[in-house]
Amino acid sequence: MTPFPHLAQRLFNVPIAIHPQKAEVVMAALADRLGIASMFRGGELISLKPQAFDDEEIGGPSSRSGRRERDQGYDLVGGIAVIHVTGTLVQKLGTLRPYSGMTGYDGIRLALLAAMQDPDVLAIAFDIDSPGGEVAGCFDLVDVVYRLRGEKPMWAILDENAFSAAYALASACDRITVPRTGGTGSVGVIGMHVDLSQALGKAGITVTMIRHGEHKAEGNPYEPLGKDALGRMQADIDTMGELFIDTVARNRGLKASEVRATKAGTFLGDAGLRAGFADVVSSPGAAFRALLNTL
Repeated sequence: MTPFPHLAQRLFNVPIAIHPQKAEVVMAALADRLGIASMFRGGELISLKPQAFDDEEIGGPSSRSGRRERDQGYDLVGGIAVIHVTGTLVQKLGTLRPYSGMTGYDGIRLALLAAMQDPDVLAIAFDIDSPGGEVAGCFDLVDVVYRLRGEKPMWAILDENAFSAAYALASACDRITVPRTGGTGSVGVIGMHVDLSQALGKAGITVTMIRHGEHKAEGNPYEPLGKDALGRMQADIDTMGELFIDTVARNRGLKASEVRATKAGTFLGDAGLRAGFADVVSSPGAAFRALLNTL
């Protein structure tokens, strides 16, 4: 059975913390695979990037040989556990590492907890390049990272971007480094409602919703979204957006009003420093070397 309808349920008609442009890309890619390509235009699949830290920058080929006989979800490089966070972030992926353009909060959590218990791990580096993803599971993971901060040094090393849910994760770390061409921010939540009613009608298909309870199946894709339903969905988005703002403000030592004033904007390179969203502009390799030098 194809996994795309299941993935669509996790991205459409639910709140997500993702960069809007990537949301359009994901919607277009899924639309094509769900047989509704005529509703959308363009798009590309999100691909998994290779490791960010090349051998020359961090000190020779031995630096990359970090996998153990039993994979715990991170690479051990010079005493640093490197946890890769790439592609779209989802609540449950069922793997310790990124897979098929996605990273699971479940895998990140297990890798982090294992690294914290590993006596060979002296510090943790989150290698991040992600537009964000699901709200579900995001803030629980961020709170875990925040609570563990101080036990071992934790740096978010961006290669290239940490937007939305990915930035929430980065903000919980001790230090955030961003490349000159990398981005931070997009502290906001969006929802995408898919209305298939007209398309189904043109295809000669009628879906009748039989419900008990006025709000049951509210926001389903087979009926136009009513004004009251839109209002309730907007209220949920606003609640989660304020949670996002408060979380980033706590993590970064900023005022909530300062984070809110960014209006979910994104910041390139050193603009992120001025916004308080990053600590230093640095290439991933140079940032990793700097973390090594602190040990």
